Amino acid sequence: MSTTPLSSDDHLVETAFLGVTRSVTGRRWRRRAFDARAAETIAQRLDIDPLLSEVVAARQVTPDLAAAWLSPRLRDDLPDPSCLKGMDTAAARLADAIIAGETIGLFGDFDVDGTTSSAIMARYLRAVGAAPLIHLPNRQSEGYGPNLPAFLAMKEKGASLIVTLDCGATAHGVLAAAAEEGLEVIVVDHHLMSLPAPTAVAVVNPNRPDCLSGLTMLSAGGVTFLTLVALNRTLRERGFFADRPPPDLLRLLDLVALSLVCDVMPLKGLGRTLTRQGLALLGHIEGAGSGNQGIRALAAEAGAKGPAAAAHFGYAIGPRINAAGRIGHAMTAFDLLTTDDPVKAAALAAELSDLNGIRQGVEAAVLEEACKAAEDQGDRDAPLPLVVAGEGWHPGVIGIVAGRLKERFGRPALVISLAGEEGKGSGRSLPGVDLGAAIGAAVEAGLLLGGGGHPMAAGLTVRRDGLGELRAFLDARLGEAIAAAQADRVLSLDGIVAPTGITRSLHDGLLQAAPFGNGNPEPRFALADISVRELRVLKDKHMAVTLADDTGGRARGIAFGCVGQPLGDLLEAGRAGQRLHLAGRIKPDEYRGGNAAQIHLEDGAVVKDA
Repeated sequence: MSTTPLSSDDHLVETAFLGVTRSVTGRRWRRRAFDARAAETIAQRLDIDPLLSEVVAARQVTPDLAAAWLSPRLRDDLPDPSCLKGMDTAAARLADAIIAGETIGLFGDFDVDGTTSSAIMARYLRAVGAAPLIHLPNRQSEGYGPNLPAFLAMKEKGASLIVTLDCGATAHGVLAAAAEEGLEVIVVDHHLMSLPAPTAVAVVNPNRPDCLSGLTMLSAGGVTFLTLVALNRTLRERGFFADRPPPDLLRLLDLVALSLVCDVMPLKGLGRTLTRQGLALLGHIEGAGSGNQGIRALAAEAGAKGPAAAAHFGYAIGPRINAAGRIGHAMTAFDLLTTDDPVKAAALAAELSDLNGIRQGVEAAVLEEACKAAEDQGDRDAPLPLVVAGEGWHPGVIGIVAGRLKERFGRPALVISLAGEEGKGSGRSLPGVDLGAAIGAAVEAGLLLGGGGHPMAAGLTVRRDGLGELRAFLDARLGEAIAAAQADRVLSLDGIVAPTGITRSLHDGLLQAAPFGNGNPEPRFALADISVRELRVLKDKHMAVTLADDTGGRARGIAFGCVGQPLGDLLEAGRAGQRLHLAGRIKPDEYRGGNAAQIHLEDGAVVKDA
């Protein structure tokens, strides 16, 4: 069941769905606008559930494109990689190196995108007989981005060509120095950059200002995959595969999908298709099966089950890979993603899970101190960025802590680890607040020693005595955008479901619109005018509830981590008799099985008197 559809113009005047102007999480509820006629046409043409057709239409998919959107094919969406500036030059130089037997060095970043990009490139080069040298930097001792000592170490081992992966687009000094040392470099990146480009054979980056490809939704892993498409074509044209089969690039798509999801790229267009195909390669995530053995081993460590989904990457697998670069060394994760030995994969996955456990403890300690520092800054709702700094905070967790602060305070957050006269910082932002551009402007203004990033995330290096100036600069530059973002905090919903409509069948039907993530949000629904009949506290922090409407229909719900929080207080009020509007996502109820499902509650509000 769903609400009455909006006409194409209704969303312009709608202010609050179900009258919820401020929920317990401080958000206005909004019904996603969709064209009712388009939704009806999609349902009839494709013979699908009307609720699914409304979800499709609400993502601005027209009837003519709906079938392709629900079942995207790579051959339809894959562009000619030559549309990326510098791609043909990069492919030609890589082909030269492979054919001539040159040693190629790979320098990747230490996060999930950098590690997967390095694994994608290394797997391909090994498949064509090359034996690349690999260097993933140590976060603590080397920091982010290319460094000349690492380049020179690879040169001493015979490398004449180095490929940087998920980094390098702003490394002007290092790349210029590498050229003076006789090294050739190809940059494969996706981070924001300015012109002129750094000294390199080629800089392949859809986010370089003079690249007209329009592929800015790609992660570095996605750009790496397109580089291999171009390289495969070049080698084929040169007759390299006359007596050997070319590598099967489709076998790399689960790694590409992992990079896209964990780098929070928009799951639209090519990015969505690559992710969908990568997840299909894995099939069911648990047990033996096809796809990358390292990913499967990490899924087993995390206890992941069911068809491979973007959520498995984002919440179970990605954090364990990131733990290597944050607490240990990213080479552990690289080795995991490049082995085909299930026994070795299981051992490495267990090691990463142990590191992730350590990371969680370190993160909790830093988060506690960072929250206190944020509270000490005064008005928690001020339309200003949070900038907190602490002595010796572990650099490997400050990005995660910044994300936690952003969620808790509803403001962009920068968390800075101080050591000596400098601080290394990581930030997370709100939609509509371009933190990466602000950090870039601060670099240009001489307020930072270095920095950059995306609109939603950034990193920086700052002088200890420059923190005050940085705060003032960011307050002035971002204050207005933050105020607008805070004023427009919304929870977008895809309609209303009755308690009896919450079924496994509905959940499985909605999966046709997957993968869900940035740019294609998982459908969320409201339960309207509901009473709480039963409530149980689980593990002192979660609540399991039985919900009912006036017809007697019932559904199960669960709210994670809500005890002592506004949502938990609201559910307690519901048990005491208060009527509620509740909102969340429909999930299978694995405990009951069969067609049973439950709603994972995320928000709620008191029903206003008529």
